Amino acid sequence: MLELSISDPEKLSKVTHALSSKVRLKMINLLNKGNMNVHQLSDALQIPVSTTASHVRVLEEANLIQTELRPASRGAMKVCTRNFDDIHILLNSPHKSSENDLKNYELEMPIGQYVDFQVAPTCGMANQEKFLIPEDEPVYFYSPERIQAQLIWTRKGFLEYKFPIVIAPDATIKEMKFSLEICSEAPNHDHNWPSDITVWVNDVDIGTWTSPGDYGDRPGKLNPKYWAETTSTQYGTLKVWKISNENTMIDDFQLSNVTLNDVNVLKKDYVTFKIGIKEDAVHKGGMNIFGKEFGDFQQDIKLNIKFE
Repeated sequence: MLELSISDPEKLSKVTHALSSKVRLKMINLLNKGNMNVHQLSDALQIPVSTTASHVRVLEEANLIQTELRPASRGAMKVCTRNFDDIHILLNSPHKSSENDLKNYELEMPIGQYVDFQVAPTCGMANQEKFLIPEDEPVYFYSPERIQAQLIWTRKGFLEYKFPIVIAPDATIKEMKFSLEICSEAPNHDHNWPSDITVWVNDVDIGTWTSPGDYGDRPGKLNPKYWAETTSTQYGTLKVWKISNENTMIDDFQLSNVTLNDVNVLKKDYVTFKIGIKEDAVHKGGMNIFGKEFGDFQQDIKLNIKFE
């Protein structure tokens, strides 16, 4: 669901402008049935390709659709995908005691700043300039060069991070989120390569999500040229784990019944975030973790805490 508010007029204006055209509404309706490229949309709407491309650009700028270039018989074609099923617009300002009144603590952790690990081939790491360590040599994960990592991959094991929590000890935490870009780890890449990826917070298993595959059909939007020319993993999907007083969600779906009380957030002045593949996982498809200079999303591992 796309959440909009009158308090963000620029974003609201872009979306309402995008939806003000009957042609663009027809485009969205066509994309309800599946992905289409610009030429297919042009044929379906019986309008010139140049006009179609202009409408696509407006929808893309409003974040209502996303596009990606894919190989075609002649050059490349731009494929369009609808982003949201629903749009919710808040027309009144938030009342007091709403979520917007909560204080916010946020910290991004570089992916190479792990404090503990277990990895197994295929494994390695890279940054914007080069492969940082020899591939498939787990001992090199102790190397100081790991701090520069922008992509880390392993077929087994885990990575563990410690986030300092610099808020008042008498604060009441209402919500804690972790987010990062991630996918499975297959030889080269394979979109049909499931992997059961588990997250632990303060050593509490908050749930397992199955990554559907390892993505490499196109270069990641942030990837350096040398990596974009390889047949390796190129991008992942941005996942958000949210722990509240009720449960744990991943994106908009309930993942488990684990609550903030279960993970004892303020018991220490840091929180431990561990992500990996269990030994008894059904799908042992490994994982790729992306930093802010690789993949599609310009962020590292992000912690966000809402409190009062």
